[in-house]
Parts: sequence; structure tokens; C-alpha cells
Amino acid sequence: MNKTAAALPRQAAISVLVALSVTHLLNDMIQSLIPAIYPIIKEAYHLDYGQIGLITLAFQISASLLQPAVGFYTDKHPMPYSMIVGMGCTLFGLIGLAFASSYALLLIAAACVGLGSSIFHPEATRMARNASGGRQGLAQGIFQVGGQTGGALGPLLAAFIIVPLGQRSLGWFSIAALLAMMLMVWIAGRYAGIAPATRKAASPGAPAAPAASAPRNVVFPFIILIVLLFSKNAYSASFTSFYTFFLIGKFNISVQTSQLMLFLFLASSAVGALCGGILGDRIGRARILWFSILGALPFSVMLPFADLFWTGVLTVVINLIMASSFAAIMLYAMELLPNRVGLVGGFFYGLTFGLGGIAAAVLGGLADQYGIETMYQICAFLPAIGLFAWFLPRLREA
Repeated sequence: MNKTAAALPRQAAISVLVALSVTHLLNDMIQSLIPAIYPIIKEAYHLDYGQIGLITLAFQISASLLQPAVGFYTDKHPMPYSMIVGMGCTLFGLIGLAFASSYALLLIAAACVGLGSSIFHPEATRMARNASGGRQGLAQGIFQVGGQTGGALGPLLAAFIIVPLGQRSLGWFSIAALLAMMLMVWIAGRYAGIAPATRKAASPGAPAAPAASAPRNVVFPFIILIVLLFSKNAYSASFTSFYTFFLIGKFNISVQTSQLMLFLFLASSAVGALCGGILGDRIGRARILWFSILGALPFSVMLPFADLFWTGVLTVVINLIMASSFAAIMLYAMELLPNRVGLVGGFFYGLTFGLGGIAAAVLGGLADQYGIETMYQICAFLPAIGLFAWFLPRLREA
């Protein structure tokens, strides 16, 4: 009887965690449709690479502005139902993208999708940590695999639905947004009953939560973590925004084929995020972090000079390795500020997302001026920025 009662909070928390992962999938799937339609709108609106980069910038900057503020507020005043409002913004932006009649409206619609993301991620990150049952790496891995899988579905959906049917077929994906909103209502109600039981189950005999580090001990590690994520997001932005153009221009393949290769690249993120979270709990997050840096660099340097087959292989390997570190970076930051999980989630999703958008705009300018192949030769060295991890204080392993 007692064992059954003790198991209920964990079972309930796992159900919430899986549901959060599904909503993360739907949220990021909708977001991934923005870069997935770039080949279509580039031709339809006569855009250059710089303008494509500005669309990414509008989306990612709006996704970054509110996230730290939302996370800071919900740490003190949890608002599970705020995710529904965020998905409503995403739905509005999605419809706008489907029926935009000008480049300016495309920018506004992309910004609305980003705004929805800025509301969703901080609260969902905090809820995922509280639903972890103590296995933080596994929890972040499950949560991240939903987002990474959703991001990977965008190019696949573009190849088989949006490219054949056109820009307005984006409107059909409003069904996914409505489904996510209904699921969020269930999560919020379920979580409201689970959170008190989870806190009560964790209190008897459990070690006290670590105290937050002094501000002077937090700033420098945070800067290093931001640099690490920036290097990864900037490199990923070169793929989400320009990879299809690179493949079409260099290998003369069709739009559908380029979208399928982009799907393979993004799908590897889901596998990498889950494996990185699980292995981080077992072998230590420091090892995962260094593997993601040193393991990806040789392959990224080789990529611009490979043929079509090895380009596909190398992009999958690179993203598989790089994505493995995200849970480690997030958990390191949460250990620095253990009582500000929402703030940490908002800050890292938000700021680094915005920096990735700036990188996309800069890379678009480089592609216009020097050519897209030269741009990828420059990007090959972005993973080397991760060597700044040497200056991080030693990770406190569970």
C-alpha cells in the first residue's frame, strides 16, 4: 500500500514530462516551418540571402526578448496556463505566414511565432525539472527530444506538403497549434495536483537544495555558457537558414531532396539531445560537454569539401555530437542558480536564440558577398569557440 502510494507522484510526474515533450514537439515543429519555407518565399518574394537572414533574426529576436522576464516571474509565481497564451501567439503568426502578401508581413508573422516561443519555453523548462524525479539529465533529455524532433519535422513537412501545395498550406498546421493548446490545458491541470505531492515526497530525508551561488561566482560561468551555446546556435543557424541553398547550389539537387537532407540533419539533434542527457547522468556532464566540442570540430572542417554523400553523413554526425551537450549546459546553469530554473531556461533559450538570429543575419550577408560555399568554410571553425569551456569551474556531478 505504501509502495503504491509512493509511486504515484513519480508516475504522474513522468506523464507530465512526456506530455511536455509532446507540446515541445508541436511548438518547435511549427517554428521549424519558418526556415523550411525559405526556398519557396525566396523565389516568390524575390529575396536575397540577407533578407532571408533578417526573417530568422525577426523570429529569433522576438523569441529571446521576453524569455528571461517570463522565467524570472514564473519562478516566483508559477503560471502553467501561460503556455496556452504563448501557443495562441504562435497560431496567429502561423496563419500570418500562410497568407502574408508582403515581405514586411512575413517579418511580423515570424516575430509572432517567436513571441509564442518566448512564453512557452521558460515555464515548460521549470515544469520539466520539477517533474524529473531527481533524474535531471534524463528529464532534460526527454524534454529536449520533443523539441528537436519537432524541429526536424519542419523540412520533412515542407518537402511533402508545403513545396507541392504552396505557402498557404501552412494554414493547415494551425490544427497542430490547437492540439498543443488542448494538451497544455491537461498539463496545467495535472501539474497543479502533482507539484505539491512531488515537493512533499522529496522533503523527508532528502538533501537540502543547493544554495544559489554568489553573484560574482555566477557571472563568469554564465558568460562562458552563453559563448558555448552561441557557437552551437550560430553553426546550427547556418544549416536551418542556408543549408538547402548550399545543397541546391553546389550539387544541383531538387528542393525536396534538400529538405530531406535538412530533415536528417535536424533529426540527429533529437537523438543527440536524448543520448546526451542519459549519458550525462551516468558518465558525467563534463565529459559530455568536452565530447561535443572536440568531437564535432574535425567533421565541421571536412564538411565544405565533401561530396554529396559525405556531406549528408558529416552533417548528421556533427549535429549528433553537438546536440549531446545541451542538457549538460542547461543543468550546469541550473546548478549555478538552483532556485531560478525558469529564469535559467528563459535566459538560455532566449538570449542564445537571439544571438543565433543575429548570426543568421551576419551569415546571410557573408553569403551574399562572398558566396555560400565560402560562408560554410568560415562556419566550419565555429565549434572551436567551445574551447572556452576550459575556463568553466569544475562541474558538480550528481
